[in-house]
Amino acid sequence: MPKYKDCRGFITGLGVSVPPHRFSQAGVGGFMKRHMLLDEKLGRWVDLLVKQSKINFRHSVIPDYGTGTGGYQFFPNNESLTPFPGVSARMKAYKQHALPLAVSAAEKCMRSAGGTGEITHLIVVSCTGMYAPGLDVGLVGALGLPGSVSRTCINFMGCYAAFNALKVASAIVGADDRARVLLVCVELCSLHFQKESAETNHLLTNMLFADGASAALVEAVPSSGKPSFAVVDYASDLFPEGKDEMTWEISDFGFAMKLTGHVPEVLRNGVGGVLERLLQANNTGMGEVRHFAFHPGGPRVLEVLEKACNISPSANRWAYETLRDFGNMSSATLFFVLQKIMENEVIKAGDLVLSAAFGPGLTCESALLRVTV
Repeated sequence: MPKYKDCRGFITGLGVSVPPHRFSQAGVGGFMKRHMLLDEKLGRWVDLLVKQSKINFRHSVIPDYGTGTGGYQFFPNNESLTPFPGVSARMKAYKQHALPLAVSAAEKCMRSAGGTGEITHLIVVSCTGMYAPGLDVGLVGALGLPGSVSRTCINFMGCYAAFNALKVASAIVGADDRARVLLVCVELCSLHFQKESAETNHLLTNMLFADGASAALVEAVPSSGKPSFAVVDYASDLFPEGKDEMTWEISDFGFAMKLTGHVPEVLRNGVGGVLERLLQANNTGMGEVRHFAFHPGGPRVLEVLEKACNISPSANRWAYETLRDFGNMSSATLFFVLQKIMENEVIKAGDLVLSAAFGPGLTCESALLRVTV
C-alpha cells in the first residue's frame, strides 16, 4: 500500500444530518420574546438579531420552539416555563436524541466513502451532553462495529473540536496505513435554551445555536475514483485576552454559554497571523487558496475572516449558506461546510482549501487541505 508523506491523511467520506423539527429564525425569536419575559427594549433587540443573524432556519430535537404554549413536550406549558428544566432533564433528552442523529450522519458518511473496509477507530465529539456508557458505545452497537474498535471521546471543547478530532485521526493513520477512522460530531445545542433576560448574552446564544450531527471518514490513502480532501497541515493558537468573552459552563439549568460582542475584535487581532503561519509553513500563500471552509460562528466572525484573508463574501458563500440554513451547530458545523464545497464547488485536483474555527480559550484552530481526485 502506498505511503503519502506529504499529507496527514485523507477525508474520504462526509455525512451530515439534522433533526426533523425545523423552525424559522423569526419563529424562534417569537418563542424567546414570549418566554424570556423581555421588556420592550430587549424585545426590539431580539427582532434586530433575527434580521442581523443571517440565519433563516434552525433545527431542534424538540418541537416546542414552533408550538404555541399548551402543546410543549419538553418545556412546561406556561409563560414562565416553570419549573424550568434542570441538567437532569436536559441530559435525559440528550441521551434519547443524540444517538439516532449521530447514527444517521455516520451511515451517510460511510455510504459516501463507498468502501467496505472495516472501521478500526471511532472518535466521537460533543459538548452539549454526556453519559456513560456513552455515544461511542452506542454507535458501536448501532453501526455494527466490532467491539474491538478503538474509541476516543472529545468532549466540551466547543465549535473548534472537529479540528482536534481530525488531529487525532491524522496521528492514527500516520502510524498505521491500514486504519480507517470514523469521526462523528453531534451537538444538541437547543436543549440548553436559557430564559434569564438579565444575562443579555443568552439572547445572542439562544439566537445562534442549533442541533445537528456530522461525520467524516479519515484514511491513509485517498478514495479511488472520487475526490478526497488531503489534510496538509494544522495550525492553532490561543488568544488569552479573549478567555472571558466565550465560555461554556454547566449551570443548574443546563449548559450556559457566554458569548460577547467582543469576540470578533479579539479574532481580528490574531486570526490573520495564525492563517499566515499555516500557509508559510507549507510554502504557499493566500493567493493560492481556491476554497474556504470557515466555521460560521456568526456573521461578524465571518466578516473578520474575510478581511484577514482579503476575500469577498461570495468566496465564503458555503459558510454563509450553512449558517442560513442550519445556524451554528457547534463542532458539527465544519463538515457541513466541507460537504457543500465537495458537492457544489467546481473542484480540481490540487486545489487548496483553508479552514478555521474558534471556541473557548479563546482558541483558534485551522487546517490546510488539498483536493485529491
